[in-house]
Amino acid sequence: MHIPISTGFTAEFEMSPPLKNMLNVEFHRAAEELKGLPVLPTYAELAVVYGLYKQVTIGDVNIERPGIFDFQGKSKWDGWKAQEGKPKEDAMKEYIAYVENLKTKYLM
Repeated sequence: MHIPISTGFTAEFEMSPPLKNMLNVEFHRAAEELKGLPVLPTYAELAVVYGLYKQVTIGDVNIERPGIFDFQGKSKWDGWKAQEGKPKEDAMKEYIAYVENLKTKYLM
């Protein structure tokens, strides 16, 4: 988390271990809840979820973009590439919020 300081600089604060652990638990809970949706999300939604998940679990893209005929692979890679540079904790928070939105959309 970056907190702006009036001098124009930003200070970065680390999350405490209990907060990191709580975020990790929520992330894994959201991943399990995603599997339980009664309707499969759209390909675009799945690409976002995949990208955030890979950013959390691996970090920035570390493989080549799939070939021209691998449409699903390219979509997943593009979703992951879109998250490049995002800190792990930020990606976790976004993943959790995105899954909550999908639950609202598909469980109503």
